[in-house]
Amino acid sequence: MSKVSPVLTVAADGDVRIVTLNRPDRLNGVSEELHRRLSEVWRELADDAKARAVVLTGAGRAFSAGGDFDHLLRHHTDPELRERSIRLDRTIQTEMIRFPLPVIAAVNGPAVGLGCSLALACDLVLIAEDAYFADPHISVGLVAGDGGVTLWPMLTSLLRVKEYLFTGDRIPAPKAVELGLANRTVPPDEVMREALTLAHRLAAQPAEALRATKLALAAVVEQVSRGGMEAALMAERATMTSPDHIRIITELASRAERRANPPEER
Repeated sequence: MSKVSPVLTVAADGDVRIVTLNRPDRLNGVSEELHRRLSEVWRELADDAKARAVVLTGAGRAFSAGGDFDHLLRHHTDPELRERSIRLDRTIQTEMIRFPLPVIAAVNGPAVGLGCSLALACDLVLIAEDAYFADPHISVGLVAGDGGVTLWPMLTSLLRVKEYLFTGDRIPAPKAVELGLANRTVPPDEVMREALTLAHRLAAQPAEALRATKLALAAVVEQVSRGGMEAALMAERATMTSPDHIRIITELASRAERRANPPEER
């Protein structure tokens, strides 16, 4: 059904497919391989004749912490990687918008940056009570090109979009529901069970009517988002080599390295 990859797994639960971001030791941070697989998996699932609904979640204690530092650092000096990443971001957004089956995000932990965009690109969002959203693109010197500009204005007010994209502040689960970024909160140990229950309920709906309704809504989303998506992607590519972004990501990567490998006490 899908290509074998350790960083993104697809499992079947009857006619529901469970897509899991699978880098738990890195809080499911998006590496180059995971980025590529996220651009491929939606078309593979659309070709799965037995699939009727999808649940998207993360392994371990996070949904996704966003871009992996090692991957982000390589963008500073590799123009081909920058171009490839922008193409993948465009593909991920477009494929998720056009995907014909209902997708439920089971947000089991923090969903940050691209992780936040992936969750909000789903049709329904269940979020653990102790989880949160955040899109700190601007705070690390980048334009929010992988979904913030595209998706957020259709889910909540423009004033709220600007507040949280401009500041990068965390949005706790109850606030996310209040803002329209999630459908409901769920106790942490019940997120997957609730998501699967809902997915199977949708899978039992008349398939043709559900698919046609989703694709009609997708046409609305594409019409509204097309200009903003492209402008944001081109701007994000430009900021990948900005002095602010290089400085901030280098500092953050250095801090992460020190935390992972503290100096030995003498």
